[in-house]
Amino acid sequence: MTTMQQRPSPSWSRRANALWDDVAYHLSPPGLVVGAVFFALSLTPSLLPRTEIVQGVLSGCCFALGYAFGNLGHWLWGFLGLKVPPGRVTRALGAIAGLVCLGLVLLALYYSNTWQNSVRAVMGMAPVDEYQPLLIASMALPVAAGLLILGKLLVTLIRLVWHWLMPHLPRRAAFVLATALVIALVSVLVNNLFLRAALRAADGFYERLDALVSTEAEPPAHWYQTGSAVSLIDWESIGRDSRLYVQSGPDAAAITAITGKPAMEPLRTYVGLRSAPSIEERAALALAELKRIGAFERSALVLVMPVGTGWVDRAAMDTLEYLHGGDVASVAVQYSYLTSVLSLWIEPELGTETAQALFNAVYGYWTQLPVEERPRLYLHGLSLGALASQNSTTVYDVLADPFNGALWAGPPFSSPIWSRVTQNRQAGTPQWLPRFGNSSAIRFMNQSGASGWEGLPWGPMRIVFLQYASDPVVFFSFDADWRRPDWFDEPRGPDVSPALNWYPVVTFLQLALDAALAQTPPVGYGHVYAPADYIDAWYAVTQPAGWTPASLEALKLAIDPDDYAVIRK
Repeated sequence: MTTMQQRPSPSWSRRANALWDDVAYHLSPPGLVVGAVFFALSLTPSLLPRTEIVQGVLSGCCFALGYAFGNLGHWLWGFLGLKVPPGRVTRALGAIAGLVCLGLVLLALYYSNTWQNSVRAVMGMAPVDEYQPLLIASMALPVAAGLLILGKLLVTLIRLVWHWLMPHLPRRAAFVLATALVIALVSVLVNNLFLRAALRAADGFYERLDALVSTEAEPPAHWYQTGSAVSLIDWESIGRDSRLYVQSGPDAAAITAITGKPAMEPLRTYVGLRSAPSIEERAALALAELKRIGAFERSALVLVMPVGTGWVDRAAMDTLEYLHGGDVASVAVQYSYLTSVLSLWIEPELGTETAQALFNAVYGYWTQLPVEERPRLYLHGLSLGALASQNSTTVYDVLADPFNGALWAGPPFSSPIWSRVTQNRQAGTPQWLPRFGNSSAIRFMNQSGASGWEGLPWGPMRIVFLQYASDPVVFFSFDADWRRPDWFDEPRGPDVSPALNWYPVVTFLQLALDAALAQTPPVGYGHVYAPADYIDAWYAVTQPAGWTPASLEALKLAIDPDDYAVIRK
């Protein structure tokens, strides 16, 4: 019987080299290095604090994007036929790159708590849990892996089409055409299939949510309230947020209890999307309702533009009514039931068209009234509402008879008036608190109130932009991925981490995520504006009588900001 000679087993080094070659075939060392750099930079501070889940998703996405950049450079090097080191050198460089990546990731995770706490400290928040880096890593790993697998599938599809085209075209031409075809196919599928389906689902969901109200919610009993038995606006035609606006404000007794002064019942009017079939008819209905309740007999009349869902910030309107002892009428007209982001993306013109129709209807009637008998007219909006309100008219149309002023809070970075004024600010003033011209018409305010404005005279029209340096809705910009924004310069805003730095691409992703989560920080930071700051801003714009610095401070202390700590729309 012949004994079969066994093949000698490969040495440990040969097995290790084979394993590394297999890994190197599937993972690009330059991609890992750039991915690790992006991962580390994503852990550095931005404008808002992040939870471990949010941070993990961001870091996983940043790693995958960095890997894509590094892998693209790696592939392009070989595609151009440039010299590649020998296999043994390549393996050594790959091992070094792997160790560098691991060390960089671990070092960044070690410092991540320090960076996050620097953001939380300026907002008066408690430090993060000491185990948060582990939670971030456990969340980032599957996100990054999933995106890398998706990218691998996309590359595989490009290669399949490329090999199919190569018999018919030159090699490089076939590759370019294959890439273009795959990108076009994926774009069509994403835009026309998945994205449109998601948007239709969101549209239907928010339409149903707007109409969803408690069956126990009875129409208001008072004749002057929207939806009452004598109101021109049907109670069933206004949605969830509309009803909150109408019914949530302080009454005369509550105002007196807070201010210690006699008060009137504030007048709040709201016209919903279902209240009339067209924008012009909704504006006309708003004017008719204002006439019915005697709004033009009050001392102040405010045209309010809500955010995308139709929500109006309680903190803004309550404080105004406290300051004026209830002698205020306000009107809001809904233009969407989508969130602000979706509304701006899908139907960006509706907010502007509604603001213009409301302004034209009310302003046209207001200018016909005797100057000494009519109310002072103001504009107001928060976030997307501020953008729409700024577009409601131009200064050239009201020069003959200007409205009295405006308070625009958290104006989005694309706001036209805000952008022009900020870009043309006085030299040496920061972007987060600029000064414009002689400050007689437009001023900017934040948590510092009217500090620095003492002794400066106002003109006939008073406009205040209320903005926080930590508000990403205000300070996001599409060019932040390649250009350092001005607000990174010293001096920094009081609510911005001193450890914040700018990094190409990564900072853009951080700010985009901050903008999506701008309503999550405590009251008085980010995109959540505090009652105390609204008091300072409204006082500057409307100058209500009978208030002293001491009584204004007492009003701020009497209003609990936690009562307004709700998720904004």
